[in-house]
Amino acid sequence: MNRIRNNQLFQLIMANFRELVREPGVLFWGIVFPILMSLGLGIAFTNKSDIIRNIAITGSPGNLDGKPDTTSAIYRLLLKNTKKEMPADRTLRYTLVIPDEKMGNSIFHIRIMDWKEAMILLKRGNLSLILDEKEGRIRFHFDPMNPDAQLTYLKLTNLLEKRDPEENVRQETIEPLTVKGTRYIDFLVPGLIAMGVMFSCLWGVSYGIIEKRSKKLLRRMVATPMKRSNFLVALITVRVLMNFIESGLLFLFAWMAFGITIQGEASALLAFFIAGNMAFAGMSVFISCNTSKTEIGNGLINAVSMPMMVLSGIFFSYHNFPDWSIPFIQKLPLTMFADGIRSIFIEGAGWADLYRTTLILALTGIIFFLVGLRIFKWH
Repeated sequence: MNRIRNNQLFQLIMANFRELVREPGVLFWGIVFPILMSLGLGIAFTNKSDIIRNIAITGSPGNLDGKPDTTSAIYRLLLKNTKKEMPADRTLRYTLVIPDEKMGNSIFHIRIMDWKEAMILLKRGNLSLILDEKEGRIRFHFDPMNPDAQLTYLKLTNLLEKRDPEENVRQETIEPLTVKGTRYIDFLVPGLIAMGVMFSCLWGVSYGIIEKRSKKLLRRMVATPMKRSNFLVALITVRVLMNFIESGLLFLFAWMAFGITIQGEASALLAFFIAGNMAFAGMSVFISCNTSKTEIGNGLINAVSMPMMVLSGIFFSYHNFPDWSIPFIQKLPLTMFADGIRSIFIEGAGWADLYRTTLILALTGIIFFLVGLRIFKWH
C-alpha cells in the first residue's frame, strides 16, 4: 500500500512538473525574461567599468564649425590635450580621459555646438552638462537636481584645477538649469505616457481577445449577425478612449505637482497620440490573432513589450547603450512614440517635425491590424 501511494505521489509530481514546463508563459517569466532584463541593463550600465559622459561646449557663431577657439580658457584647460574622433554619426567630437585604476576611467565626449542644439540634446538626456565661456571664465550649465550632472561637474572642475591652479574655477561659474524641459521629471513623464499606452493596448486588447477565445465567447459572438471587423474596432476604440483618460490624468497630476507644460503644438500632439495608439492597437490584434491559451498570450505580450520597455529610453536615455545599437533602438515603435511625445512636451515640436513619424506609426498599426484580421481565429 505504501509503495502504491509513493508511486502515486511521484506520478502526480511528474505530471504537474510536465504541465508546468510545457507552458510558454512559465518558461518566459522564469527563465527568458530575467535573462533578457539582465542582458539589456547589463549592456547599458555594467558592460564596462569606464564612465562615459557627453558634454557640449557653446561659443560664438564663428567657432561653431566643430573647431575650438584656441584663445579661449576652455581650450587652454580642457581641449588642448583631447583626442579628435569622428564617430558613426560623422560629427566631430573630442575625447578627454581621466584615468582611475580603482574606480574606472572617466571618459568625456565633447562636442562644439550652438546653445539651441545643446539644450535640445540636454532635454533628450543625451548630454550631462553644457560649458561656455564669459569674460575668460568657464561656466557650467546643468540641472542641480541631476546627480549624474553633479558628478560630471565635480570631476571636470577637479581636473581643471589640477591643470592650472591659478585659474581657480570658483562656484560662481555654475549656472543652474531649472527651466522647464531640462529636469528629469520632464524627461520621465512623456516616457511614462508612451509606456502606459503600449501596456494598455497590449494587455487590454490582446489579452482580452485571447481570454474571450479561451472561454468560447468569440465563437458565440461570430455566430450572431455581427461584422467581425466591428468587434475589433469597438474593442480598440474603448481602449484608446481609456488611454486618453489615463494619459490626461497623468499629465494633469504632473502639471499640478511639477509644473510640466506642453511647449509644442496641441494639434500635433493629438494626431501623434492617436497614431501611437493605432500602432500598438494593431500590434495587439496581430499578437492575439491565433492563440487561445492565456499562458502563450502572456509570453507573446511580454516578449514584445518588455524589450521595448528596457531599450526605448523610458526611464533613462537609450544612448547609454553601445553606439552600434542606437539606430536599431530608434526604430522601435515605443522609442519613436516616446521621443515624439518628448519632443512636443519639452522641445516645442510641431507638425513639421513629426509628420513623418506620425505616418509611420499609423501605417504600422493599419498593416498589423489588416494582417491580423485576415488570419484571425474566431474559435
